[in-house]
Amino acid sequence: MPKRFRRRFEAVDHRELIATYPPPPEYFETHYYMEPERIERLQLTRLQEECRRAYDEVPFYRRRWDAAHFEPSQIHTIDDLNLAPIYDIDDIRESIAAYPPYGDYQGVSIKDAKHAPLRLFWSGGTTGRARPTLYTEWDRQVASVTVARALYLHGIRPGDVVLNAWAFSTHTGAFAFDEGMHNWLNCVAITTGTGNVTPSKMQIELAREYEAATILTTPDYLLHLAATAVEMGLDPKKDFSIRTLPTPGQNPKVAEVWGVPTWDSYGTHEVQYVSMECPARGGLHINEDAFVVQIIDPETKELLPDGERGNIVYTCLYKTGSPQVRFDTQDLSALYPRSQCACGSWLRKMDYYRGRSDTMVKLRGLNIWPEDVGRIVCEDPRVQPDWFVIVERRGNRDEMIVQVETKAPVADHDTLRDQLEDRLRSQLEIRVLVEPVGPGVTDEATGKGVVGKLRRIRDDRPK
Repeated sequence: MPKRFRRRFEAVDHRELIATYPPPPEYFETHYYMEPERIERLQLTRLQEECRRAYDEVPFYRRRWDAAHFEPSQIHTIDDLNLAPIYDIDDIRESIAAYPPYGDYQGVSIKDAKHAPLRLFWSGGTTGRARPTLYTEWDRQVASVTVARALYLHGIRPGDVVLNAWAFSTHTGAFAFDEGMHNWLNCVAITTGTGNVTPSKMQIELAREYEAATILTTPDYLLHLAATAVEMGLDPKKDFSIRTLPTPGQNPKVAEVWGVPTWDSYGTHEVQYVSMECPARGGLHINEDAFVVQIIDPETKELLPDGERGNIVYTCLYKTGSPQVRFDTQDLSALYPRSQCACGSWLRKMDYYRGRSDTMVKLRGLNIWPEDVGRIVCEDPRVQPDWFVIVERRGNRDEMIVQVETKAPVADHDTLRDQLEDRLRSQLEIRVLVEPVGPGVTDEATGKGVVGKLRRIRDDRPK
């Protein structure tokens, strides 16, 4: 007799899930305030289970770990995780090329959908060919719990109407927000997508008419929506019911134009929310019941001391469909020493996202990240949040040029250019050229309105 397939409500024991990975508000009554010893014991148990599952069920890990003479039975402490080799996006691409189209890094096969629900999403592909990830129902549910935790911490409550203006595409982001709100927070989500799906004016009308408590989207699009509201004769601070704006990425102008707090977080395509900002600010609390986070030197791949910026390497402790054990994201951050936060939590904090190591430019002996350049120029109130960096060879010298969008009169562009170049030289200790441009000029280069994660740099130097 054929094996009976399980539907969504049968594929996961929700009582077990809630006990293992508590959603809000239960999470903020339990795991969020765990003592360090309990956190680390829980992590070790789950780490041992996850590594054993990865070795037994995923050819990618067995192949790599055998070559490195690593076996999951060697893990007796959290530090023993360092015995496992690190992998990155290039290793995933090689896996896909050798075992198309899914690669051999999946813990399940598409054929398993005959017996239990699966979802397939791809990364945004902004740093190369998009990579597929298969999610089991367990993976989707736990991932949506991490989203719900962050949204709850950032002020969203059951019954809230929420405008979900993230781009709905092959990427998991917008769907993860919808699932977190619907599955675990009882929020009423209006799934609008970005402006190329639902016109920005309609988004404003929906947010106002249905008294949305928040709008979930990128900082850039929130600023665009605020400008659209002003064009419609509305005041973003007074004519809406918005009370909080959880949006990954730091841009103080968002809080300024909307008049409500903004909240940062960090997550990836494969796992959703790794960490989230608390009311005490000063970094992002890691969901340590679900992740182990390490920081490595981008070049040597050696572990870095607390406080030093490097690549985020995380190990996910709950995945069954596509495990991540020591995945080098090439996203830049730093770890802080464990201490009790002013909010009361002992969960370890990491720094905010600081860009990508694979966009770093070595310019006249110094390491320069485009995100640092963008942050500095956007501190000037005359500059719009849209900017784009170009690196090119001029004669025998490499130059970095940042295009900054501004509404300032063209007659004022020279003054703005000179002042921004002085500010960049002062903070980066190197000359970066500034090219003021009008609104919308950088849209094609960044992919604004088309891609979810904006491109911020183009290297035109001869290869």
